[in-house]
Amino acid sequence: MSDTVLKNIALLIDADNTSPQAIDPVLTVMAELGQVNIRRAYGNFAKDNLSKWDRITNKYGIRPQQQFDISKGKNATDMAMTIDAIDLLYQGKVDGFGIMTSDSDFTPLVTRLRQDGILVYGFGEKKTPEAFQSVCTRFLYIDELIATTRDEAAGTKSETKPVVDDLHDLILAAYREAKRDENGYARLQQVGQIAGNRSSFDVRNYGFKNLSELFKSLGNFELDRRADNQIWVKRLR
Repeated sequence: MSDTVLKNIALLIDADNTSPQAIDPVLTVMAELGQVNIRRAYGNFAKDNLSKWDRITNKYGIRPQQQFDISKGKNATDMAMTIDAIDLLYQGKVDGFGIMTSDSDFTPLVTRLRQDGILVYGFGEKKTPEAFQSVCTRFLYIDELIATTRDEAAGTKSETKPVVDDLHDLILAAYREAKRDENGYARLQQVGQIAGNRSSFDVRNYGFKNLSELFKSLGNFELDRRADNQIWVKRLR
């Protein structure tokens, strides 16, 4: 038996503002952090537009948290998710969170969780406000995750997205800040960590499986896999 301690992770889902199709790929991503032992979906499941969650919750062991629309214009779902997240935080039994939503109202919640050193992965649509995306440890687009999972099932390669100027600038800045050897090489892992501290970006939002694939696509970096299996990168121009 492995001596590795598996961390306890909570996945909280705003069913009103996300897609049940993303559950499988989201759980795959969350496995990077540990075991997703707490799985809860919040919403008024009596509504027709949430009917698809019925078989999804059973299939993936997600506990539905029914929230009736007590008052028009008031979102009981947001309040219930926030209360549960803070309860879990103060119980001290959760090492990381996944928050599935495209609603920026959860920005203060994620900010509070991260103040306690908790990792928070956000999952939402591309329209999700930047304010929410930026406070997450990582933010991933659910449509990209769904497309990648579909392509892998069909045996086809996901289409990579063009690297935009902002991302290119972020990668260059992270490389400059990383510690480099006498030949100008920096550890790829460290570059990724620095970039992650400066932004909630994730290479999977651009169709890449990992950071090395992204660097290969840039064309102005050389990658070197060394004897210890660590990958180092050097800017060529």
